[in-house]
Amino acid sequence: MNTEFNLNELKATERLPSPSGTALAIMQLVQQKDATAQQVSQLVKVDPALSGRILRFANSAAFGARRPIADVQSAVMMMGMQAVRNFALSLSLISDNGKGHCPAFNYEIYWSRSLAMSVAIAAITARERTVVPEESFTIGLLADIGSLALATAWSEVYGECLGKAEGKQLLALERERFAIDHNALTLMLLEDWGFPAIFLDALRLSFEMKVAGISRTDQFARQLVLARLIGEYCVSDDVQRTVLLPDLIAEAGLHEMDEQALLAFVDNAIEVWHEWGKLIDVKTDVRQSLLKPDTALEPALPGLDILLVDDDPMMLARLSKQLVASGNRVAVCRNGESALKHVIECGPQLVITDWRMKPMDGLALCKALRASSFSKNIYLIMLTSTEDEDALVEAFDAGIDDYVTKPISLRVLLARLRAAQRIIMLQNELEKESRDIQRYTAELAAANRRLKSMANTDVLTGLPNRRYALNRLEQESATALRANQALSVLMVDLDHFKSVNDTLGHDVGDQVLVHAAGLMRATARTNDIVCRLGGEEFLVIAPNTDSATAMLLAERIRRSIEKAQPKGLALRYPVTVSIGVAGAVGAKPSWKDLIKWADDALYLVKQGKRNGVRLASQN
Repeated sequence: MNTEFNLNELKATERLPSPSGTALAIMQLVQQKDATAQQVSQLVKVDPALSGRILRFANSAAFGARRPIADVQSAVMMMGMQAVRNFALSLSLISDNGKGHCPAFNYEIYWSRSLAMSVAIAAITARERTVVPEESFTIGLLADIGSLALATAWSEVYGECLGKAEGKQLLALERERFAIDHNALTLMLLEDWGFPAIFLDALRLSFEMKVAGISRTDQFARQLVLARLIGEYCVSDDVQRTVLLPDLIAEAGLHEMDEQALLAFVDNAIEVWHEWGKLIDVKTDVRQSLLKPDTALEPALPGLDILLVDDDPMMLARLSKQLVASGNRVAVCRNGESALKHVIECGPQLVITDWRMKPMDGLALCKALRASSFSKNIYLIMLTSTEDEDALVEAFDAGIDDYVTKPISLRVLLARLRAAQRIIMLQNELEKESRDIQRYTAELAAANRRLKSMANTDVLTGLPNRRYALNRLEQESATALRANQALSVLMVDLDHFKSVNDTLGHDVGDQVLVHAAGLMRATARTNDIVCRLGGEEFLVIAPNTDSATAMLLAERIRRSIEKAQPKGLALRYPVTVSIGVAGAVGAKPSWKDLIKWADDALYLVKQGKRNGVRLASQN
């Protein structure tokens, strides 16, 4: 993960997808061991929309309650707090990020695939218990949230990336343009939202496809790989499903499923996927072909995207026909409620609405549209049979841009539409300029991040360098002080390294350094920071880690380096390391003392037989 990508700076721009206040509060509460269903239900009740959806789900066939559930607390108790958290998180993220401004990013496919993966991983973990299925559902839903974040934060630039690259090439292009890729950003966001380390470690392994062990983390990672393939299978067309099936069968074999069992498992997952889609408004009837990505966007058609709203079917038919003949694209609705739903789903450029309708009239429709953030820029024309000044003032106060009196003169209406089109074109130009500015700002920020990353990265090993290590340790020490948490450091030194340079040359020495650095990075946990101080010295910062745990980490690093010797090098001594460990609680001792103590412990190991680990004695 790129250590210099500043998540806080990006969060400050408010361009990242993030859970709503209610959903985030529920997530944080459920993570507490002493959380109660009553506390969760109180948070749910704060959000009326969430309360309604919770009750709907609790009484749905997907949940299968034996009796009707009428209140939120009963629903929470019946569903379980983890399921409520999943539901709140799903609704929050999907409702706020169902659409976006990145034309090359398919938002419907993204959410449909994510939901399919979450359903699949919940079913897999119910079959092979590694983590609680309700918890795995959440990680499945958010397993690719980094790609949505890039599409949201830098829509124009990311759209170019998607157009230029496919598959694994996309990751390299993302790192070049943003100094981070969507996999790394996913892990960073989930860590920021407080997800457990086992989830982050397993997800990272599933990204890297380096799943070889038998630990619970490794097993969960393998399950995530299978769930991802099932998610891709669900949203693919029939041709691509045929292409995916061999890989899916091979992966399922690692989970003791033959082809017949796999197909039955997938069929059941698809059924649950459709049920969830109905509950949280995610389309599950989408299909995509992964064989030929779109290379060009369709050119914009002339005219306007118009929504015509009137409860008179004759008026709708006549007027829509005339507007289409004038080169516009017209949709029709019979009342304000259906019009409001159409605007939310389709986003027309202009709405022409009659005033007198039931149950929601044109005036109420205008007020509702102007009150929502997604339709503030829609041009509104009111059709009215009155020219009473007070009534017209009321209509303009409600948010209309223009009006046409009945009986309607097509000539006058088309003239008003031409005026509207000029204003809409100006708005589009302003939005384009704003996106261009955001794009240039994003490119400049990415360039600055790359420069900052270069200044804080060791060129040879790719690890953070001494400058970054000391700054980061000071930051982690301040965090430990505020939270009264443990903090440990590991001073690592390669044994007999001078003899490597003296006898075999610096090129071989560089190979040994790169080899050892890679092993340290692979062995360390997700939250650990492995840095190169210089020469053959390395520093590992272990936040929220006490001395005993840090000793286990140090021993694991020592063993991994001792066991995995570099191949093809005629070394006089095997590559081993000596490690000194020091720990603090609440930043006492200071980070400077912590380094000194770890260095003293390292010196004692080097004075002995080397290839060992020692905990600093804190006098």
